Parts: sequence; C-alpha cells; structure tokens
Amino acid sequence: MKSNNMLVFTACAVGLLSTVGAALPYPVLAPLFAAGPATVFNHFAGLPPKFLLSMAIAINPIGLLLGSALLGPLSDRYGRRRMLLFTTLFSALGHLVSVWALLAENYLLFLVARFLTGLAEGNAAVARAMLADALDGEERTRGFALLNGAIYSGWLIGPLMAGATVHFGNSVPFVVAAAILGATFVLGAIVFPVQAPTHTKGGFWHHVSERHAFMLLKHKSLRELFFIQLAYTLGVTAFYEFYPLWCVEFAHLNAVGIAVVTAALCGVMTGTSALMGRGIGPAVGERHLRLLAIGTASCIALNALGGPIAGMVGLVIFGVPNALYNAVLPVYCSERFAEHGQGAVMGLISAIFCVANVLVALVGAGVTLIDTRLILLLGATATAWAAWRIAHWVGRMPRGVVEGAQA
Repeated sequence: MKSNNMLVFTACAVGLLSTVGAALPYPVLAPLFAAGPATVFNHFAGLPPKFLLSMAIAINPIGLLLGSALLGPLSDRYGRRRMLLFTTLFSALGHLVSVWALLAENYLLFLVARFLTGLAEGNAAVARAMLADALDGEERTRGFALLNGAIYSGWLIGPLMAGATVHFGNSVPFVVAAAILGATFVLGAIVFPVQAPTHTKGGFWHHVSERHAFMLLKHKSLRELFFIQLAYTLGVTAFYEFYPLWCVEFAHLNAVGIAVVTAALCGVMTGTSALMGRGIGPAVGERHLRLLAIGTASCIALNALGGPIAGMVGLVIFGVPNALYNAVLPVYCSERFAEHGQGAVMGLISAIFCVANVLVALVGAGVTLIDTRLILLLGATATAWAAWRIAHWVGRMPRGVVEGAQA
C-alpha cells in the first residue's frame, strides 16, 4: 500500500507539473507583449504584439495535442517508466530553453521551446496508463481521481507561481518550473516501477505512424467514445475558456474577483477528486456517467442563463459533477478497452480534450461577438447530448469483448 501511495503521489506530481507548465506563461506573456517596452521579442518581424502573443499561447496546446496522441501508445512500446522519466526531463529542458529564448529575446526559439515543452507535457496520458497498470478496483478509481485533482490544481498553481516569481524577472518562473521538474525526475527514478512493455512489435516510427491514439477510432465502440467525449468536453472547454469573460460582463468582477472564483472552482474540483475512493468513490460508477454529464450540462446552462448570483453558483458547483465524471470515465475505459493498450486509450482521452480546446477557441472567437452566453449555451447543449448518448454506449457491449473483429 505504501509503495502504491508513493506511486500515486509521484504520478500526481507529473500531472500537476504538466498543467503548471501549460498555465505558467499566462501572467508572464500578457504584460510582456501588451504593456512592455518595444523590443525585438514582442515586435518580431514587425508583427503586432497581440498576434505574437496569440501565437506564443497557442503553440503549447498544439504540442500538447500531439503529445497526448503519441506518448501513451509509445509507452505501450517502450514502457511507462522510461517515457515518464524522459518526458519529465525533457519538459525541464524545454523550460530552460524558454529561459534562454527570453534572455536572448529570440521569439522563434521561444516558440520552438514552448511547442516541445507542450509535446512532453502530454505525458499525463502515460501517468494514467501507469496507474491503470498498477492499481485495481477502488484503489484505481481513487488513483485516477487524485491524478485529476492534481491536474486541475495545476491550472491554478501555474499562474499563482508565475505571479509570485515574475517580479524577479520574466524568465524566473520557467527556472522554478524546471527545478521542480528536476526534483520530480529524481523522485520518479526512485518510485516508478520497471514494467515490461505491453506491445513489443514495431519500432519507433511504426508506433508514431501506426499506433497513435487516433488509430483506435477504427474500432466502433471507441469511435462512439470519441464523439461522446468530444461533445462532453466541448461543453467543458467552452465553460473553462469563457466563464472569465462572463464574470466580467455579467457579474462585473475584476481580475481579483475572477481569481477568487477560479480558486473556489479549483478547490471544489480538487476536493471532490480527493474524496473519490473515500466514501463517495465506491458509490459512483460507470452507470452514473449519464447523470454526471447531465449535472455538468446543467451547471454550464445555469452559468449562462442565471443572474450574477445563480450563475456564480453554477460556476462553482460545476466542479463536483465534472470532477466525478473525469474520475469515473478513465477507470471504465481502462477496464473495457485494456486490450488496445492502456497508453493508447488514455492518450485518446487526453487528445480529445485538446481537440475540443482548439474547436472551442475557433468557434468561440466569433460566437462571443454576438453574446458570451451563447457559446456557454452551445457548450451545455453539446454536453447534454453526450449525456443522452452515454447510457446506450455504456450498456451496449459487455466488458472484456475484444473489438478487433468489429472494425
């Protein structure tokens, strides 16, 4: 039990630092491009600073999408431990290259560093696969829940850590992140178990081209999972990306108020995740996925349609059904689709979230020009559709059925 606890703790550290690394630049880059003095960095090639800022923010999630799709399946081939240690160290090096780029005012190098860091930060799928390999039953549910809680916390801790250190210099937050990742690498080298690869056929390029997570879509039930989970996460990402704008326009909050609300939301999600497996965990299973999706859609709709107080309640309570859903779904998928490789399956789940982020960003930019509440309502509708489809998907095929014949 002690070894499992340490394994979960270290996997959570990896998940936490992945999202910390993704969220870290937001407080650093915005002032640098929007309010800083004109430099060769924030006026690269004579382009508008806001355009350069958008590119610097967008490049990391693109790397994260590719990493989520590739790293899980590669861990099936090369082993979880090796991939987690490599990507943790690679993330640390990526942050150090970001430091170099900032000090040298080299914008292109900064973009490359942020892309490669995002690629390595897709290792949350590998951490999930490692927990799926090592844990069973309620312990697995609790492990996934704690990992999700750590990932949620990263979106809060990243900006807070940057805000607390950026006054020492724009590059200092990246140095701190690299140092923490270095310590996590050492801890992982001690704790992560040596595991035999699940799949041994084919080399590196074979797995990159033929065994990436999206190859699972040739299986009917996994295609259903893709569209259901994409619909669910479209609502979730619409909420994540645009509730701050709702807070400004309809609740009339300033930056401090939004930070307080965000802290409350992250606290609810983290607290709910921590409770999984300790009382509420055994009572929540795959048959509750539909109800949890309905709860998530209802909270998003309440945020869109309610007044300032009701909308704020929906905003914070959203954390409960969403955290429970994101703890239960990976457990269910790890048991139902294990024959496809835990790394590939967990990579698909992570990649779906990244796809949803890209789609919502593209659509939301236009829809919010009409009304911010409209993108939230569209998101709530997508999540409600996912709830409608879940019951059929969960009950259609018994556990243990190998779907290779269904392709």
